[in-house]
This record gives sequence, C-alpha cells and structure tokens, in this order.
Amino acid sequence: MRLTVTPENLLEWIALKINLVPLPLLHAQIFPIVGKAVLEAADKGVFEAVQRGKQTVDEIATDCRLHPKALGELLGLLTVLGYFRYRGGRYTLTRLSSRWLLKNNDESVFGMMLFNNRVVWPWLDQLGNYLQTGEGIQYHDHLTTQQWAYYQQAMLAATGTEAKEFGRKAPVPKTATLMLDIGGSHGQHAVALCRRIPDLQAIILDLPQAIEQAAPLLARAGMGDRIRHQVGNALTDDFGENRYDIVLMSSLAHHFSDEQNREVARKVAKALKPGGVYIINEFIRPEVDGESGGVGTSLVGSSMDLFYGLTSTAGNYSVREIQSWQTAAGLSLSKVKTYLSIPGRAMVVAKK
Repeated sequence: MRLTVTPENLLEWIALKINLVPLPLLHAQIFPIVGKAVLEAADKGVFEAVQRGKQTVDEIATDCRLHPKALGELLGLLTVLGYFRYRGGRYTLTRLSSRWLLKNNDESVFGMMLFNNRVVWPWLDQLGNYLQTGEGIQYHDHLTTQQWAYYQQAMLAATGTEAKEFGRKAPVPKTATLMLDIGGSHGQHAVALCRRIPDLQAIILDLPQAIEQAAPLLARAGMGDRIRHQVGNALTDDFGENRYDIVLMSSLAHHFSDEQNREVARKVAKALKPGGVYIINEFIRPEVDGESGGVGTSLVGSSMDLFYGLTSTAGNYSVREIQSWQTAAGLSLSKVKTYLSIPGRAMVVAKK
C-alpha cells in the first residue's frame, strides 16, 4: 500500500507525469498537517460530537470547547480527506469516520489516535538525533502509568481487525490445547484462536506494567476460564519443554535485536510439542533488493521500520531474516500468511 498524490484533472496529471509538481514539498508541508489534524480531531472529541448531533461549526465548537474559526479550518481539511460531509452549513460523518474513529465501535482505532497524539508525537522530535547517533528512545523503559494505559488501548485498537483475520487464517493444529502468547498483553489474538478451537487454552506472557493495564481489556472478552496472564520477560524466562501446541509472538520481534530473536526462537523450539507451530506476527521490512517474501514493497513496512528503530532501537525484519531465526532453532518453514486488513504485515510460520 502506498500514499499517492492523485490528479484531479488532465493538466494536473500531465504536471505530475513530467515531474513539474514538487512532491517533496507536499510530503514535508501537507502530510504532517494532515496527520496531526486527524489526531487532534479524535483527541478533542470532534467525531463523537458530530455523532451526538452537533453538526454546525458553532455547535461542535461549544460541545468540544474549541475556537469556532480554528475548528472550521480543521473541519474543512477533514471534509476534503473524506471524514465528513458538508451540506447546508452542517457536517455529518462519513462511513470512514463512523467505522474507524468512534471510540465505542469494536473496530475503532481511537485508542491508537489518543496514544499517537498524547505520547508518540513528541518522540518524532528525536528523529534527527537518532539519525546522527543510532540511539533510539527505548520507550518501554520510560512510560508512565498513564502512558502505559494509552499504550495498551492503542495496541487493542491496532488489532481490532487484524485479530479477526488472524483467527481465520493462522495455520494451527485443530487439536491444539495450549498456546503461549509472548507479549500478547490484551490477548485478542489468543481470544480469536480460542473461539476457533474449542479445547484451546492460552497463557499470555508479558511485563507487569503491561498486564496491569491490559487485564481489564482482556476481561471484556469473557474468556477468563481459558486465557490467563503470566508475568514474565521473553528475554530472560525459560518457556519449558514440549509444552505448547502454538507459540505466538506478535509485534514484539521489532523490539529485539537479531541475536535476541534467535535466542527466543531457540527457547520456543524447545517449548513446542512435536507438530507445534511458532508464528511471528510482524510488519515486514522489504529487502533492499526488492525481495519481500511475497508481502510487497510496502510503505507501511518501511515506515514502521524507521519508527521502531527510533522508538525501540531495533526495527522491522524481512521475511528472510525472521525465517533464519526459525530454521536456526531447528524448525521447518511453512507458508507466509499475509493480511488483507493490514497491508505490509504477515504471519511468518514454522513447525516443529
């Protein structure tokens, strides 16, 4: 998936075709404003206000305690972006904003909006220093209790659609009875598999700060008799031997170095039962030579690679790199499963 500049008429098409339009200026000037506008609108409750029937600028401004002139400018941009319709002086929500930005919808990404606006946005100021020194933020070491809460809400929001697709596509044994979800916090991937496999139970291994904030989120699924949290650390804990039918590590490999991921894979291979599967669920970094393991040369994978390098010092890995950890641990490779709902993301699967 790529973000593109789309011409609105023939002359604009020609201008783009002959490189007359300074695209770097659009990237540098327009894209940051667009991103921040969507984040602030979600954070300030603008979408919720319109859903409640506040449809004029003055009504929305009063409801959200915003300045009418500034709000009007924001709404104008968001209408161009397709988040609102404007007719007769009134704004209404489009299908885009109704499905993805209202906080009480199951698939809403509102939690990610809040986390990005209140926690992540200031981190971007450190990108220049990261490029000069290679020293990332390592944010897990610095989050406050409130930021941990925002973080877990964001992770839940990010997996709203993915977990459903994971539950359908993950190539796991139909007779599986025990799963280890490494760093699974909110547990939505485990929930999806437990709903698919009647006899499956799951253990979610995660840091105490994550469990404290994620436990109420998992409780909403109503599967407390089959899924439980266990305080631990994937880098230091032993996973046991011949214990699990499924081991999942989702959105965690990008926090670890290559050496650390190899050690985790070694422990996973030991902990799997014969026929068990190890799924590494990740954004995929396209290889420099264009080889991407079938996931695509993705803007998503490349941008997240830079983001995780900045924020967690490691970054994304290619399919080939991930598979090298699995084969070095003695596992046999299976077909890579890609996501329709999250382009640039994949399940890299291996079996014992």
